[in-house]
Amino acid sequence: MSLPKFILGDNTEFPDAIYVIHTEFPRFIINLENDEVEWFEDFDVEDQKELASETELAIKLATDFYDSEVAKYEE
Repeated sequence: MSLPKFILGDNTEFPDAIYVIHTEFPRFIINLENDEVEWFEDFDVEDQKELASETELAIKLATDFYDSEVAKYEE
């Protein structure tokens, strides 16, 4: 199955939370309500250095994706 890079998610048990799921490495889910990130990968020490530099970009891309999707619904 081919998945999109980002997927929007929500859950009625957390009505204020807005989730963006990143399906490519490094896989994660971010709650845009509080910017909490849950990683689906295990990282070693070398990975953590690279992860630190890529985390900011990945979160920005997830936020941009959300903004783009919301704009499409408003049209």
